[in-house]
Amino acid sequence: MSKLLRRKAIVAAEDQPQEHRLARTLSWPHLVALGVGAIVGTGILTLIGVGADRAGPAVLLSFVVAGAICAAAALCYAEMATMIPASGSAYTYSYSVLGEVFAWVVGWSLILEYSLVVATVAVGWSGYAVGFLSGLGIVLPDVLTHGPTVVGNLADGFTITEAGINLPAIFIIAVVAGLLMLGTRESATVNTALVVLKIVTLALFVAVALPYFDPANLEPFAPKGYGSVEGDGGVKYGVMGAAAIIFFAFYGFDAISTAAEEAKNPERDLAIGIVGSMAACTLIYMIVAAAAVGALNYAQFANSPEPLALILREIGRPGIATIIAAAAAIALPTVLLAFLYGQTRIFMVMARDGFLPTSWARVSKRGTPAVITLVTAIFVAIIAAVTPLDLIASLANAGTLCAFIAVALCVLVMRKRAPDIRRGFRTPAAWIVAPLAILGCIYLFTSLQSVTQVSFFVWNGIGLLIYLIYGLARSRATLPSSK
Repeated sequence: MSKLLRRKAIVAAEDQPQEHRLARTLSWPHLVALGVGAIVGTGILTLIGVGADRAGPAVLLSFVVAGAICAAAALCYAEMATMIPASGSAYTYSYSVLGEVFAWVVGWSLILEYSLVVATVAVGWSGYAVGFLSGLGIVLPDVLTHGPTVVGNLADGFTITEAGINLPAIFIIAVVAGLLMLGTRESATVNTALVVLKIVTLALFVAVALPYFDPANLEPFAPKGYGSVEGDGGVKYGVMGAAAIIFFAFYGFDAISTAAEEAKNPERDLAIGIVGSMAACTLIYMIVAAAAVGALNYAQFANSPEPLALILREIGRPGIATIIAAAAAIALPTVLLAFLYGQTRIFMVMARDGFLPTSWARVSKRGTPAVITLVTAIFVAIIAAVTPLDLIASLANAGTLCAFIAVALCVLVMRKRAPDIRRGFRTPAAWIVAPLAILGCIYLFTSLQSVTQVSFFVWNGIGLLIYLIYGLARSRATLPSSK
Protein backbone atom coordinates (compact mmCIF):
# COMPACT_ATOMS: atom_id res chain seq x y z
CA MET A 1 0.00 0.00 0.00
CA SER A 2 2.87 2.38 0.76
CA LYS A 3 4.10 2.00 -2.84
CA LEU A 4 0.68 2.91 -4.20
CA LEU A 5 0.60 6.13 -2.19
CA ARG A 6 4.24 7.21 -2.56
CA ARG A 7 4.58 10.82 -3.62
CA LYS A 8 6.97 12.32 -6.14
CA ALA A 9 9.44 15.01 -5.22
CA ILE A 10 9.18 17.82 -7.77
CA VAL A 11 12.45 18.58 -9.52
CA ALA A 12 12.90 22.15 -10.76
CA ALA A 13 13.08 22.49 -14.53
CA GLU A 14 16.64 23.83 -14.30
CA ASP A 15 17.66 20.74 -12.30
CA GLN A 16 16.41 18.26 -14.88
CA PRO A 17 19.11 16.34 -16.85
CA GLN A 18 20.21 18.38 -19.86
CA GLU A 19 18.63 15.92 -22.31
CA HIS A 20 15.25 16.31 -20.54
CA ARG A 21 15.36 20.10 -20.09
CA LEU A 22 12.85 22.21 -22.03
CA ALA A 23 13.62 25.71 -23.31
CA ARG A 24 11.86 28.62 -21.58
CA THR A 25 10.46 30.53 -24.55
CA LEU A 26 6.84 31.38 -23.66
CA SER A 27 5.49 34.58 -22.09
CA TRP A 28 1.98 35.18 -20.79
CA PRO A 29 0.52 36.41 -24.13
CA HIS A 30 1.61 33.10 -25.69
CA LEU A 31 -0.08 31.20 -22.85
CA VAL A 32 -3.33 33.18 -23.08
CA ALA A 33 -3.37 32.51 -26.83
CA LEU A 34 -2.65 28.82 -26.21
CA GLY A 35 -5.61 28.65 -23.82
CA VAL A 36 -7.98 30.57 -26.10
CA GLY A 37 -6.81 28.44 -29.03
CA ALA A 38 -7.66 25.26 -27.10
CA ILE A 39 -10.96 26.48 -25.67
CA VAL A 40 -12.49 28.31 -28.66
CA GLY A 41 -12.93 25.62 -31.28
CA THR A 42 -15.36 22.86 -32.12
CA GLY A 43 -17.23 23.60 -28.89
CA ILE A 44 -18.76 26.97 -29.75
CA LEU A 45 -18.74 26.23 -33.49
CA THR A 46 -20.80 23.02 -33.23
CA LEU A 47 -21.94 22.20 -29.69
CA ILE A 48 -24.23 25.20 -29.40
CA GLY A 49 -26.52 23.31 -31.79
CA VAL A 50 -26.34 20.11 -29.75
CA GLY A 51 -26.92 22.08 -26.56
CA ALA A 52 -29.92 23.90 -28.04
CA ASP A 53 -31.44 20.56 -29.03
CA ARG A 54 -31.19 19.36 -25.44
CA ALA A 55 -32.09 22.54 -23.54
CA GLY A 56 -33.80 24.93 -25.98
CA PRO A 57 -33.07 28.66 -25.42
CA ALA A 58 -32.08 27.71 -21.85
CA VAL A 59 -28.81 26.56 -23.41
CA LEU A 60 -27.71 30.02 -22.26
CA LEU A 61 -28.00 28.75 -18.68
CA SER A 62 -26.15 25.58 -19.68
CA PHE A 63 -23.23 27.76 -20.79
CA VAL A 64 -23.38 29.61 -17.45
CA VAL A 65 -23.35 26.36 -15.43
CA ALA A 66 -20.54 24.73 -17.43
CA GLY A 67 -18.55 27.97 -17.43
CA ALA A 68 -18.93 28.45 -13.67
CA ILE A 69 -17.72 24.92 -12.91
CA CYS A 70 -14.78 25.31 -15.30
CA ALA A 71 -13.97 28.74 -13.80
CA ALA A 72 -13.78 27.18 -10.31
CA ALA A 73 -11.53 24.44 -11.68
CA ALA A 74 -9.39 27.03 -13.50
CA LEU A 75 -8.75 28.93 -10.26
CA CYS A 76 -7.60 25.66 -8.67
CA TYR A 77 -5.34 24.93 -11.64
CA ALA A 78 -3.80 28.40 -11.36
CA GLU A 79 -2.84 27.81 -7.72
CA MET A 80 -1.36 24.37 -8.32
CA ALA A 81 0.47 25.45 -11.48
CA THR A 82 2.22 28.35 -9.72
CA MET A 83 2.96 26.26 -6.61
CA ILE A 84 4.31 23.29 -8.63
CA PRO A 85 5.69 24.85 -11.84
CA ALA A 86 6.49 21.54 -13.53
CA SER A 87 5.14 19.92 -16.69
CA GLY A 88 2.46 17.26 -16.44
CA SER A 89 -0.58 19.24 -15.34
CA ALA A 90 -3.06 17.33 -13.14
CA TYR A 91 -0.93 14.18 -13.39
CA THR A 92 2.07 15.90 -11.76
CA TYR A 93 -0.02 17.64 -9.09
CA SER A 94 -1.72 14.37 -8.14
CA TYR A 95 1.63 12.55 -8.02
CA SER A 96 3.19 15.07 -5.64
CA VAL A 97 0.11 15.59 -3.45
CA LEU A 98 -2.19 12.54 -3.50
CA GLY A 99 0.12 9.66 -4.40
CA GLU A 100 1.20 7.44 -7.26
CA VAL A 101 -1.93 5.39 -7.86
CA PHE A 102 -4.07 8.53 -7.99
CA ALA A 103 -1.59 10.09 -10.41
CA TRP A 104 -1.82 7.04 -12.65
CA VAL A 105 -5.62 7.24 -12.77
CA VAL A 106 -5.47 10.94 -13.56
CA GLY A 107 -2.75 10.44 -16.18
CA TRP A 108 -4.71 7.59 -17.74
CA SER A 109 -7.80 9.84 -17.83
CA LEU A 110 -5.80 12.67 -19.41
CA ILE A 111 -4.70 10.30 -22.17
CA LEU A 112 -8.40 9.75 -22.79
CA GLU A 113 -9.14 13.49 -22.81
CA TYR A 114 -6.29 14.78 -24.95
CA SER A 115 -6.13 11.89 -27.42
CA LEU A 116 -9.86 11.89 -28.13
CA VAL A 117 -10.04 15.68 -28.42
CA VAL A 118 -7.16 15.75 -30.92
CA ALA A 119 -8.63 12.85 -32.88
CA THR A 120 -12.14 14.31 -32.85
CA VAL A 121 -11.00 17.75 -34.00
CA ALA A 122 -8.82 16.19 -36.71
CA VAL A 123 -11.82 14.28 -38.03
CA GLY A 124 -13.93 17.46 -37.88
CA TRP A 125 -11.27 19.38 -39.83
CA SER A 126 -11.17 16.53 -42.33
CA GLY A 127 -14.83 17.13 -43.12
CA TYR A 128 -14.17 20.81 -43.89
CA ALA A 129 -11.09 19.91 -45.97
CA VAL A 130 -12.91 17.30 -48.06
CA GLY A 131 -15.69 19.79 -48.83
CA PHE A 132 -13.18 22.51 -49.71
CA LEU A 133 -11.24 20.20 -52.05
CA SER A 134 -14.49 19.08 -53.68
CA GLY A 135 -15.27 22.71 -54.43
CA LEU A 136 -11.94 22.91 -56.26
CA GLY A 137 -12.79 19.81 -58.28
CA ILE A 138 -10.48 17.54 -56.27
CA VAL A 139 -12.50 14.54 -55.12
CA LEU A 140 -10.80 12.05 -52.82
CA PRO A 141 -11.95 8.42 -52.89
CA ASP A 142 -14.67 8.02 -50.26
CA VAL A 143 -12.76 5.23 -48.52
CA LEU A 144 -9.95 7.74 -47.74
CA THR A 145 -12.19 10.39 -46.14
CA HIS A 146 -13.59 8.60 -43.08
CA GLY A 147 -12.93 5.82 -40.61
CA PRO A 148 -14.91 2.57 -40.46
CA THR A 149 -18.69 2.91 -40.30
CA VAL A 150 -20.02 1.06 -37.26
CA VAL A 151 -23.60 0.20 -36.32
CA GLY A 152 -25.01 -1.44 -33.23
CA ASN A 153 -24.98 -0.91 -29.46
CA LEU A 154 -23.33 -2.24 -26.31
CA ALA A 155 -26.09 -4.75 -25.63
CA ASP A 156 -26.20 -6.37 -29.08
CA GLY A 157 -22.64 -5.68 -30.20
CA PHE A 158 -21.18 -3.54 -32.98
CA THR A 159 -20.69 -4.36 -36.67
CA ILE A 160 -18.42 -2.64 -39.19
CA THR A 161 -20.53 -2.00 -42.28
CA GLU A 162 -17.97 -0.01 -44.29
CA ALA A 163 -14.18 0.11 -44.14
CA GLY A 164 -12.21 3.32 -44.45
CA ILE A 165 -9.23 5.40 -43.34
CA ASN A 166 -9.34 9.14 -42.75
CA LEU A 167 -6.35 10.42 -44.73
CA PRO A 168 -6.98 14.20 -44.27
CA ALA A 169 -7.12 13.68 -40.48
CA ILE A 170 -3.72 11.97 -40.57
CA PHE A 171 -2.39 14.83 -42.71
CA ILE A 172 -3.40 17.65 -40.35
CA ILE A 173 -2.04 15.80 -37.30
CA ALA A 174 1.27 15.35 -39.13
CA VAL A 175 1.40 19.08 -39.99
CA VAL A 176 0.69 20.19 -36.41
CA ALA A 177 3.17 17.65 -34.97
CA GLY A 178 5.82 18.87 -37.39
CA LEU A 179 5.23 22.46 -36.28
CA LEU A 180 5.58 21.45 -32.62
CA MET A 181 8.84 19.63 -33.34
CA LEU A 182 10.14 22.70 -35.19
CA GLY A 183 9.99 24.75 -32.01
CA THR A 184 7.65 25.75 -29.18
CA ARG A 185 7.99 29.49 -29.75
CA GLU A 186 7.41 29.11 -33.49
CA SER A 187 4.31 27.03 -32.78
CA ALA A 188 3.04 29.62 -30.30
CA THR A 189 3.49 32.43 -32.83
CA VAL A 190 1.47 30.61 -35.51
CA ASN A 191 -1.13 29.70 -32.89
CA THR A 192 -1.51 33.34 -31.82
CA ALA A 193 -2.16 34.46 -35.40
CA LEU A 194 -4.84 31.80 -35.89
CA VAL A 195 -6.45 32.63 -32.53
CA VAL A 196 -6.82 36.25 -33.64
CA LEU A 197 -8.54 34.97 -36.80
CA LYS A 198 -10.97 32.92 -34.69
CA ILE A 199 -11.85 35.87 -32.46
CA VAL A 200 -12.42 38.12 -35.48
CA THR A 201 -14.63 35.40 -37.01
CA LEU A 202 -16.83 35.15 -33.91
CA ALA A 203 -16.99 38.95 -33.63
CA LEU A 204 -18.19 39.07 -37.25
CA PHE A 205 -20.93 36.54 -36.45
CA VAL A 206 -22.13 38.57 -33.47
CA ALA A 207 -22.06 41.84 -35.42
CA VAL A 208 -24.22 40.34 -38.19
CA ALA A 209 -26.58 38.20 -36.09
CA LEU A 210 -27.26 40.49 -33.13
CA PRO A 211 -29.43 43.00 -35.07
CA TYR A 212 -31.80 40.09 -35.82
CA PHE A 213 -32.32 39.37 -32.09
CA ASP A 214 -36.01 38.60 -31.43
CA PRO A 215 -37.18 37.95 -27.84
CA ALA A 216 -39.88 35.63 -29.26
CA ASN A 217 -37.13 33.14 -30.12
CA LEU A 218 -36.51 32.66 -26.38
CA GLU A 219 -39.99 31.18 -25.82
CA PRO A 220 -40.49 28.63 -24.41
CA PHE A 221 -37.24 29.20 -22.55
CA ALA A 222 -36.67 25.75 -21.05
CA PRO A 223 -38.85 23.28 -23.01
CA LYS A 224 -36.85 20.26 -21.73
CA GLY A 225 -36.67 21.34 -18.07
CA TYR A 226 -33.83 22.52 -15.88
CA GLY A 227 -32.45 19.22 -14.62
CA SER A 228 -31.11 16.21 -16.48
CA VAL A 229 -33.76 13.85 -17.86
CA GLU A 230 -32.87 10.75 -19.88
CA GLY A 231 -34.62 10.38 -23.22
CA ASP A 232 -34.47 7.99 -26.15
CA GLY A 233 -31.12 6.31 -26.75
CA GLY A 234 -29.81 7.32 -23.33
CA VAL A 235 -29.48 11.00 -24.33
CA LYS A 236 -29.98 13.35 -21.39
CA TYR A 237 -32.02 16.52 -21.92
CA GLY A 238 -32.57 19.66 -19.89
CA VAL A 239 -30.27 22.47 -18.80
CA MET A 240 -27.92 20.17 -16.87
CA GLY A 241 -27.98 17.49 -19.54
CA ALA A 242 -26.88 20.12 -22.07
CA ALA A 243 -24.29 21.52 -19.64
CA ALA A 244 -22.62 18.09 -19.40
CA ILE A 245 -22.04 18.18 -23.18
CA ILE A 246 -21.31 21.92 -23.49
CA PHE A 247 -18.64 21.42 -20.83
CA PHE A 248 -16.53 20.16 -23.76
CA ALA A 249 -16.57 23.70 -25.14
CA PHE A 250 -14.86 25.19 -22.08
CA TYR A 251 -11.97 22.99 -21.17
CA GLY A 252 -8.60 23.47 -22.75
CA PHE A 253 -7.16 25.92 -20.23
CA ASP A 254 -5.59 22.91 -18.51
CA ALA A 255 -3.25 22.59 -21.51
CA ILE A 256 -1.60 25.81 -20.28
CA SER A 257 -0.46 24.12 -17.08
CA THR A 258 1.54 21.63 -19.16
CA ALA A 259 3.71 24.58 -20.31
CA ALA A 260 5.08 25.23 -16.81
CA GLU A 261 8.67 24.34 -17.69
CA GLU A 262 8.60 26.48 -20.86
CA ALA A 263 7.16 29.65 -19.33
CA LYS A 264 9.65 32.48 -18.84
CA ASN A 265 8.09 33.51 -15.51
CA PRO A 266 5.89 30.56 -14.46
CA GLU A 267 4.61 32.04 -11.19
CA ARG A 268 3.16 35.03 -13.04
CA ASP A 269 2.60 33.76 -16.56
CA LEU A 270 0.72 30.54 -15.72
CA ALA A 271 -1.87 32.29 -13.55
CA ILE A 272 -2.45 34.99 -16.16
CA GLY A 273 -2.68 32.39 -18.93
CA ILE A 274 -5.11 30.06 -17.14
CA VAL A 275 -7.44 32.62 -15.56
CA GLY A 276 -7.16 35.11 -18.45
CA SER A 277 -8.02 32.62 -21.19
CA MET A 278 -10.91 31.18 -19.18
CA ALA A 279 -12.40 34.63 -18.47
CA ALA A 280 -12.02 35.75 -22.09
CA CYS A 281 -13.62 32.60 -23.49
CA THR A 282 -16.54 32.67 -21.05
CA LEU A 283 -17.36 36.22 -22.16
CA ILE A 284 -17.00 35.27 -25.84
CA TYR A 285 -19.25 32.22 -25.44
CA MET A 286 -22.05 34.07 -23.66
CA ILE A 287 -22.16 36.81 -26.30
CA VAL A 288 -22.08 34.34 -29.21
CA ALA A 289 -24.71 32.07 -27.61
CA ALA A 290 -27.05 35.00 -26.93
CA ALA A 291 -26.70 36.25 -30.52
CA ALA A 292 -27.33 32.75 -31.92
CA VAL A 293 -30.39 31.87 -29.83
CA GLY A 294 -31.91 35.33 -30.29
CA ALA A 295 -31.45 35.44 -34.06
CA LEU A 296 -33.21 32.15 -34.92
CA ASN A 297 -35.57 29.72 -33.23
CA TYR A 298 -33.43 27.01 -31.64
CA ALA A 299 -35.33 24.19 -33.39
CA GLN A 300 -34.00 25.39 -36.75
CA PHE A 301 -30.32 24.94 -35.88
CA ALA A 302 -30.49 22.24 -33.20
CA ASN A 303 -28.01 19.43 -33.90
CA SER A 304 -26.64 21.17 -37.01
CA PRO A 305 -22.93 20.39 -37.60
CA GLU A 306 -22.42 24.07 -38.52
CA PRO A 307 -25.01 26.01 -36.45
CA LEU A 308 -23.44 29.47 -36.77
CA ALA A 309 -23.18 29.28 -40.56
CA LEU A 310 -26.73 27.88 -40.73
CA ILE A 311 -28.10 30.76 -38.66
CA LEU A 312 -26.49 33.29 -40.99
CA ARG A 313 -27.94 31.58 -44.07
CA GLU A 314 -31.40 31.47 -42.51
CA ILE A 315 -31.35 35.21 -41.78
CA GLY A 316 -30.33 35.93 -45.37
CA ARG A 317 -26.57 36.40 -45.05
CA PRO A 318 -25.11 33.44 -47.03
CA GLY A 319 -21.93 35.32 -48.01
CA ILE A 320 -21.01 35.93 -44.36
CA ALA A 321 -21.91 32.31 -43.61
CA THR A 322 -19.32 31.15 -46.16
CA ILE A 323 -16.68 33.41 -44.63
CA ILE A 324 -17.45 32.07 -41.13
CA ALA A 325 -17.20 28.45 -42.30
CA ALA A 326 -13.92 29.04 -44.15
CA ALA A 327 -12.32 30.92 -41.25
CA ALA A 328 -13.41 28.22 -38.83
CA ALA A 329 -11.73 25.55 -40.95
CA ILE A 330 -8.52 27.55 -41.20
CA ALA A 331 -8.37 28.28 -37.45
CA LEU A 332 -9.48 24.86 -36.18
CA PRO A 333 -5.90 23.47 -36.05
CA THR A 334 -5.22 25.75 -33.04
CA VAL A 335 -7.23 23.25 -30.96
CA LEU A 336 -5.13 20.42 -32.36
CA LEU A 337 -1.94 22.32 -31.58
CA ALA A 338 -2.90 23.10 -27.97
CA PHE A 339 -4.09 19.61 -27.07
CA LEU A 340 -1.33 17.78 -28.96
CA TYR A 341 1.14 20.07 -27.18
CA GLY A 342 -0.40 19.20 -23.81
CA GLN A 343 -0.50 15.47 -24.56
CA THR A 344 3.19 15.37 -25.51
CA ARG A 345 4.21 17.14 -22.28
CA ILE A 346 2.17 14.74 -20.14
CA PHE A 347 3.66 11.74 -21.94
CA MET A 348 7.13 13.26 -21.52
CA VAL A 349 6.70 13.53 -17.75
CA MET A 350 5.32 9.98 -17.54
CA ALA A 351 8.44 8.85 -19.44
CA ARG A 352 10.64 10.69 -16.93
CA ASP A 353 8.79 8.85 -14.16
CA GLY A 354 9.46 5.46 -15.74
CA PHE A 355 5.90 4.70 -16.89
CA LEU A 356 7.06 5.03 -20.51
CA PRO A 357 10.53 4.44 -22.01
CA THR A 358 12.83 7.13 -20.57
CA SER A 359 14.46 7.68 -23.96
CA TRP A 360 11.19 9.20 -25.15
CA ALA A 361 11.70 12.15 -22.77
CA ARG A 362 14.82 13.35 -24.58
CA VAL A 363 14.72 16.93 -25.82
CA SER A 364 16.01 17.88 -29.29
CA LYS A 365 18.55 20.61 -30.05
CA ARG A 366 15.61 22.96 -30.67
CA GLY A 367 14.42 22.44 -27.08
CA THR A 368 11.37 20.30 -27.91
CA PRO A 369 10.58 16.67 -26.97
CA ALA A 370 10.73 15.54 -30.61
CA VAL A 371 10.61 11.78 -29.97
CA ILE A 372 7.56 11.86 -27.72
CA THR A 373 5.85 14.31 -30.12
CA LEU A 374 6.35 11.86 -32.99
CA VAL A 375 5.14 8.90 -30.90
CA THR A 376 2.09 10.86 -29.72
CA ALA A 377 1.24 12.00 -33.25
CA ILE A 378 1.36 8.41 -34.54
CA PHE A 379 -0.80 7.22 -31.63
CA VAL A 380 -3.45 9.92 -32.16
CA ALA A 381 -3.35 9.62 -35.96
CA ILE A 382 -4.22 5.92 -35.69
CA ILE A 383 -7.23 6.80 -33.52
CA ALA A 384 -8.35 9.53 -35.92
CA ALA A 385 -7.82 7.34 -38.99
CA VAL A 386 -9.66 4.18 -38.01
CA THR A 387 -11.74 4.72 -34.88
CA PRO A 388 -15.49 5.39 -35.11
CA LEU A 389 -15.29 8.41 -32.83
CA ASP A 390 -19.02 8.94 -32.55
CA LEU A 391 -19.08 5.93 -30.19
CA ILE A 392 -16.49 7.23 -27.73
CA ALA A 393 -15.96 11.00 -28.18
CA SER A 394 -17.96 11.94 -25.07
CA LEU A 395 -15.44 9.93 -23.02
CA ALA A 396 -13.16 12.97 -23.32
CA ASN A 397 -15.53 14.84 -21.01
CA ALA A 398 -15.40 12.06 -18.41
CA GLY A 399 -11.59 12.04 -18.42
CA THR A 400 -11.46 15.81 -18.00
CA LEU A 401 -13.95 15.80 -15.12
CA CYS A 402 -11.73 13.28 -13.32
CA ALA A 403 -8.68 15.53 -13.74
CA PHE A 404 -10.55 18.64 -12.57
CA ILE A 405 -11.75 16.85 -9.42
CA ALA A 406 -8.18 15.73 -8.66
CA VAL A 407 -6.73 19.25 -9.01
CA ALA A 408 -9.40 20.80 -6.77
CA LEU A 409 -8.75 18.07 -4.19
CA CYS A 410 -5.00 18.81 -4.39
CA VAL A 411 -5.67 22.46 -3.52
CA LEU A 412 -7.59 21.46 -0.36
CA VAL A 413 -4.98 18.89 0.70
CA MET A 414 -2.11 21.35 0.29
CA ARG A 415 -4.00 24.07 2.18
CA LYS A 416 -4.00 21.68 5.17
CA ARG A 417 -0.63 19.97 4.62
CA ALA A 418 1.45 23.01 3.74
CA PRO A 419 -0.52 26.21 4.44
CA ASP A 420 2.60 28.41 4.41
CA ILE A 421 4.22 27.12 1.22
CA ARG A 422 4.82 29.79 -1.42
CA ARG A 423 1.96 30.15 -3.88
CA GLY A 424 2.36 32.47 -6.85
CA PHE A 425 -1.45 32.56 -7.09
CA ARG A 426 -3.94 31.75 -4.33
CA THR A 427 -7.43 30.51 -5.19
CA PRO A 428 -9.84 33.02 -3.61
CA ALA A 429 -12.19 31.46 -1.04
CA ALA A 430 -10.51 28.11 -1.68
CA TRP A 431 -12.69 26.21 0.79
CA ILE A 432 -15.73 27.30 -1.20
CA VAL A 433 -14.36 27.35 -4.76
CA ALA A 434 -12.58 23.96 -4.67
CA PRO A 435 -15.55 22.02 -3.20
CA LEU A 436 -17.84 23.70 -5.77
CA ALA A 437 -15.50 22.51 -8.52
CA ILE A 438 -15.53 18.96 -7.13
CA LEU A 439 -19.30 18.77 -6.60
CA GLY A 440 -20.00 20.46 -9.92
CA CYS A 441 -17.80 18.01 -11.81
CA ILE A 442 -19.39 15.05 -10.04
CA TYR A 443 -22.85 16.31 -10.96
CA LEU A 444 -21.85 16.83 -14.58
CA PHE A 445 -20.45 13.30 -14.64
CA THR A 446 -23.82 11.94 -13.44
CA SER A 447 -25.46 13.97 -16.24
CA LEU A 448 -23.45 12.17 -18.93
CA GLN A 449 -25.00 9.26 -20.81
CA SER A 450 -24.91 5.93 -18.99
CA VAL A 451 -22.80 4.32 -21.72
CA THR A 452 -20.19 7.05 -21.23
CA GLN A 453 -20.07 6.49 -17.47
CA VAL A 454 -19.70 2.72 -17.84
CA SER A 455 -17.04 3.08 -20.54
CA PHE A 456 -15.05 5.49 -18.36
CA PHE A 457 -14.89 3.00 -15.49
CA VAL A 458 -13.98 0.17 -17.88
CA TRP A 459 -11.17 2.34 -19.33
CA ASN A 460 -9.78 3.06 -15.86
CA GLY A 461 -10.16 -0.56 -14.82
CA ILE A 462 -7.92 -1.50 -17.75
CA GLY A 463 -5.55 1.29 -16.75
CA LEU A 464 -5.25 0.09 -13.17
CA LEU A 465 -4.52 -3.42 -14.39
CA ILE A 466 -1.71 -2.09 -16.59
CA TYR A 467 -0.37 -0.08 -13.66
CA LEU A 468 -0.29 -3.09 -11.31
CA ILE A 469 1.32 -5.35 -13.91
CA TYR A 470 3.70 -2.87 -15.56
CA GLY A 471 3.84 0.58 -13.99
CA LEU A 472 4.18 -0.17 -10.28
CA ALA A 473 7.53 -1.93 -10.62
CA ARG A 474 8.98 0.67 -13.01
CA SER A 475 8.08 3.83 -11.16
CA ARG A 476 11.04 6.09 -10.41
CA ALA A 477 9.25 8.23 -7.82
CA THR A 478 11.09 9.50 -4.76
CA LEU A 479 9.53 10.73 -1.53
CA PRO A 480 9.56 14.48 -0.96
CA SER A 481 12.36 15.67 1.29
CA SER A 482 10.08 18.14 3.05
CA LYS A 483 6.42 18.47 3.93
